[in-house]
Amino acid sequence: MKAVICGANGAMGQLLCGLLGSEVVGRVSIDGENGVAKTFAELGNVAADVVIDFSHHTAVESVLAYAKSISAAAVIGTTGHTQAEKQLILDASREIPVFFTGNMSLGIAVLCRLARQAVAAFPDADVEIVEIHHNRKVDAPSGTALMLFDAVKQVRPQAVAHCGRSGECKRTKDEVGISSLRLGSTVGVHEIHIHTGAQVLTLRHEAVNRGMFAEGAVDAARFLAGRAPGLYGIDDLLR
Repeated sequence: MKAVICGANGAMGQLLCGLLGSEVVGRVSIDGENGVAKTFAELGNVAADVVIDFSHHTAVESVLAYAKSISAAAVIGTTGHTQAEKQLILDASREIPVFFTGNMSLGIAVLCRLARQAVAAFPDADVEIVEIHHNRKVDAPSGTALMLFDAVKQVRPQAVAHCGRSGECKRTKDEVGISSLRLGSTVGVHEIHIHTGAQVLTLRHEAVNRGMFAEGAVDAARFLAGRAPGLYGIDDLLR
């Protein structure tokens, strides 16, 4: 596999470059340091199978345009996308294979499956999601917390997300509360609490280091090899 890494000088980009080694045939980073191209135009067209992006969600348009221009697949590792940016991802998936998920961890994929099963088992329970990340994270709630909410909504279609609480906001029957904490250097903790009134079930996943995200992105990139154009996610990889 030959890969182009976008955000190559960032923490995740450096991990990816280390994992892939000689399979990296192009690197792009907005700072342009360490001999890395600042833009895709500066990089030029290279023969690559996949473009892996861990830069910033606002770069998704240029990432997808470049991937299409060299007929490569795309792995989108950023979160916090606007609806317009999500539409760009969907549109691109009609031309190339695109892997897009709120979290690259297989453990999170398992957590989402367990959440669906647990919520289905307790249809009247109160459900709350808590996510904790480092104090530099830009978006809230996290993409992973939204993945968990989507998992709940698959078995509870009437569910409504309630992000944060302030003032008079008595809990409604159909809401799923999502709380975001930003603390120190926490890599990522996600919990889903299911309270029936008589018992509480708590499902929890903790990222010990960022290596699992890089490994998941590499797995996703290899998964896309030979795939038809389409939008793929972590459940497809887990299957």
